[in-house]
Amino acid sequence: MFALNFYTDLYGDALKRGRKSATIRLGDKSAKYATGQIVWVTVGQRFARRKKLFCAILDAVEVKVAKDLSPRDIQRENPEFHTTEDAVTLLSRIYAREVSEDEIVTVIYFSPIDEYEL
Repeated sequence: MFALNFYTDLYGDALKRGRKSATIRLGDKSAKYATGQIVWVTVGQRFARRKKLFCAILDAVEVKVAKDLSPRDIQRENPEFHTTEDAVTLLSRIYAREVSEDEIVTVIYFSPIDEYEL
């Protein structure tokens, strides 16, 4: 089972409320994640305990240059964001280094899977 992990302080609330349905990751992650794959969505810091929020299905995995991010990509990452600059600034914060609009990113769209109830 693979996981999409998010840092609690940045994403926990948005994930729980269903306001976040995509993630933009630095680099080409298409060898790790594929459309149709089932993953755990987790929150927590690297090398620490994490909390599973829900299972999700990956609806699409798209590799592109950051400057080619669509408004849909950016808004699904964070409804408060509107520009490529917003997304690149966030990536720079998350990866703790300067990220340029010419770098390769992977946009992973996901949908929560509800547990079956009788």
